[in-house]
Amino acid sequence: MKKLNLLFIGILSACALNAQDISDALRYSQSEIQGTARFRALSGAFGALGGDMSAVSLNPASSAVFSASHVSFSLSNADVKNETQYFNGNNKVNNSTFDLNQGGATFVFAARNNSPWRKFALSVAYEKTNNHENVWNAIGTNTNNDGQFSNSIASYFYDYADGIPLAEISLNDRFIEEAYQDIGGRYGFAHQQAFLGYQAYILDPVTDNDNNTEYIANVATGSFIHDYSYISTGYNGKISFNFATQYEDKLYLGLNLNSHFIDYDRVTSLMEDNNNGGDIEYIDFDNTLSTTGNGFSFQLGGILKLSQEFRVGATYDSPTWYTIREETTQYINTNLADPDVDYIPSIINIYPQYRIQTPGKFTGSLAYIFGTQGLLSFDYSIKDYSNTKFKPTSDGFFADQNAIMNDILTTASTYRIGGEYRIKQLSLRGGYRYEESPYTDGITVGDLNGFSVGLGYSFGNTKFDVTFDQSQRSFETPLYNVGLIDNASIDQTNSNITFSLSFNL
Repeated sequence: MKKLNLLFIGILSACALNAQDISDALRYSQSEIQGTARFRALSGAFGALGGDMSAVSLNPASSAVFSASHVSFSLSNADVKNETQYFNGNNKVNNSTFDLNQGGATFVFAARNNSPWRKFALSVAYEKTNNHENVWNAIGTNTNNDGQFSNSIASYFYDYADGIPLAEISLNDRFIEEAYQDIGGRYGFAHQQAFLGYQAYILDPVTDNDNNTEYIANVATGSFIHDYSYISTGYNGKISFNFATQYEDKLYLGLNLNSHFIDYDRVTSLMEDNNNGGDIEYIDFDNTLSTTGNGFSFQLGGILKLSQEFRVGATYDSPTWYTIREETTQYINTNLADPDVDYIPSIINIYPQYRIQTPGKFTGSLAYIFGTQGLLSFDYSIKDYSNTKFKPTSDGFFADQNAIMNDILTTASTYRIGGEYRIKQLSLRGGYRYEESPYTDGITVGDLNGFSVGLGYSFGNTKFDVTFDQSQRSFETPLYNVGLIDNASIDQTNSNITFSLSFNL
């Protein structure tokens, strides 16, 4: 009978908000170099060039540069290598995926009279903007004992439980999974974490009465062996609806209306062991997060031909306004835990939807065209990540998170340069990009360096392109934001091989 009930209550569970943090907001505020092989080969330095479907996603005026209607799609193999250091442990993990990362079409309509508006273009383009496929593993012996048990996951549950009345995290004649659900719905995330620690016997009350608000941990101080794994899947993407026009032979103007979507899943798992002589000898703690969302943004852009050789471009990207929906499950176990804790993962915590506003961005671009021989292009972008906001801002928790983001996030610049050299039907390409850290400390997320090389071959109205690009970035990430906040250091290398096929219609 109990298992039948689980199917019912696992669907209806709803928790008060307060599980979100800054990493969630930043994840949806950043974007990567994606798109066509030609676009990636120039490291995305396409803001003043146009004539490429991914350039349309960057600068909406780009579609008016096409001389004929155009279709393209791209396949990419993405490889992520993470080298992780955690105290005395070093670990390397590779993860590789293959998918369709771009597709789109532009339809060009020439003017039928002597109007200075020579043509206009309508486009629809899909593009992946951020790849969330990632795996890393932190293994090591945590010796950072600066008081009590701060280097144990027990500190996570202790910090959440401190100050909460025992009556609010007790079973009170309920099944353990029912109590977990009810506590989350009535009191919120922090109470649920305290409940997990108490029911797994990681925590004991100082006094065994309902009004008790102080707890002790059943772990002895010392060293703790940690095996922490992080696995994420999914992506951010957008569909752009584009309109652009050409005025005389010099000016191109465009507008994009963008529909964004998020599909993100994450599993984290910690196995902690110790030989310190306390009652608790091991703790297993797992968390899953499933996030979906949709959003809207717009872009305004222009390209101006100063001469036949020299072009300038400018683009404004509005903030993206996201609506986010999240579900979580949790698992806890120890050598002293009640066997019924195995039922807790059957409860799905469904959070009320909330909103995120990501920062806007300005991009300025320069390009020089060497006739039919090749080109050089440069883009500079600036984005103020401190403008990232959880909404509604009237919510006390969100207001606190926004204040923290305003302090620790900063304005970041991105520099991209690319070049192309043509030998008859063959094109040789290369590029470099540098992206500053969005954090004021420059350490939590480090600066990004990347390069790209590529080839293209024209069969007339059909073109085939292939590109290899790679970028490197370092991270300092805590295992948890509460209690066990010791960092794992990650050196991440992203490598991509992209194939594109395009047609002029």
